[in-house]
Amino acid sequence: MFIDTHAHLFYPNFENDTDEVILRARDSGVDYIIVPATDLENSKQVLELVEKYDFVYGAVGVHPHDTKDWNDSYLEKIEELAGHKKIVAIGEIGLDYFYDFSPKEKQIEAFKSQIELALKLNKPVIVHNRESDEDMMNIIRSYSESGLKAQFHCYGSSLENAKELVKLNHFISFTGNITFKKMDSLRNIIENLSLESIMLETDSPFMTPEPFRGKRNEPANVKIIAEKLAEVHHLTAEDVARVTSYNVFRMFGIGSKPGTAYTYKIGSSLYINVTNRCDANCTFCDRDGEAVISGYNLKMNKSEEPDSEVYINEIGDAAQYKEIVFCGYGEPTVRWETVKKIARYVKDNNGTTRLITNGHGSVINKRDITPELLGLIDSVSISFNSADPRQYSELVGLETRYFNEMVTFAKNTKKYTGKVVMTVIAMNEVDIEKARKVVEEKIGVEFRVRQYF
Repeated sequence: MFIDTHAHLFYPNFENDTDEVILRARDSGVDYIIVPATDLENSKQVLELVEKYDFVYGAVGVHPHDTKDWNDSYLEKIEELAGHKKIVAIGEIGLDYFYDFSPKEKQIEAFKSQIELALKLNKPVIVHNRESDEDMMNIIRSYSESGLKAQFHCYGSSLENAKELVKLNHFISFTGNITFKKMDSLRNIIENLSLESIMLETDSPFMTPEPFRGKRNEPANVKIIAEKLAEVHHLTAEDVARVTSYNVFRMFGIGSKPGTAYTYKIGSSLYINVTNRCDANCTFCDRDGEAVISGYNLKMNKSEEPDSEVYINEIGDAAQYKEIVFCGYGEPTVRWETVKKIARYVKDNNGTTRLITNGHGSVINKRDITPELLGLIDSVSISFNSADPRQYSELVGLETRYFNEMVTFAKNTKKYTGKVVMTVIAMNEVDIEKARKVVEEKIGVEFRVRQYF
């Protein structure tokens, strides 16, 4: 269920009870543990651990604290150690200007050299950063075109830097300090990041979360960190586990990509993966990429689309969910007749329905389908995207006439459903306030901004 991506199990205070620590982790729902080394000597200990325990993986490298004697011979030894099949990254590496254990120039030399080795070996890096933001960000930016993949562990920098790192396709992980009372700044960062960019870690034996603060930390406590992330994002620990575990698969290749989900639960709502087909080709959509959302794989071809009975069987008791949402990475109204059959079942069984659409349903079906919403769909969310028809056209990859079709669909939908919300994604090039004014004053429905992750 959970994956602890950072636990130093070679530390002396694990020496006498490693087996018990591993057993407690298993009993707490930990599927995998990654053990990052901090120097050449404990890199060898990491290899011993990954060979002894089947669900333990490792990383090898030299921590900035131990780079004062750095020279090229270190790289040869790290490369040799990294050849082990269960070594998934180079790390823990980076910069630390809080302590004066190694000169800055040596830290930077070692950091860059190990990044170059990771690129050569096609492995990600696990990065330590403490009070070295400026140098760290400049170095990471210099590798923006290299394909570098990095996990920034025990994150303690700014929200601005976190967003930039995520845009560069890196991951952020947080430790038990997010449970501390005076860590609102970290929780604010978490709130403003998508779970798709976050991993779990304990940083054992350090950073023990509440209520065990002051005691030795261990991987079993990763569940507490997941629960805090879930609290901040208004989700469940299971949601956090699913998303972050898929992130680990993307980053380190540990675990596997989930099979196609026809229905998928997020929080207390159930989502219906109707189709991957769509008339639009939005610049911000991953439909032609991985097509994974919240750890669920929504990828499917037309031939794989199930009939309504498959969805209905998976829904079961419709009343148990806050709402049943028709969405997926495609446009649900492409399969409008199927949507209606499922919606009829939901309404007949005391459920609530919502349709997420691009507003092209009437064009797709060659008739005004909005009267057919009556009694079947309780609320509709429509992707407005932009108040400028030309910009809308560029964003969705269609002719400008589709903007007017979408607006007409929204106006007609008001007559037949209890609630209509039009949304835009928060992108710099989109005039949010202009969009808000058009939606609220001219179309007369609710307006919402979606974060762009």
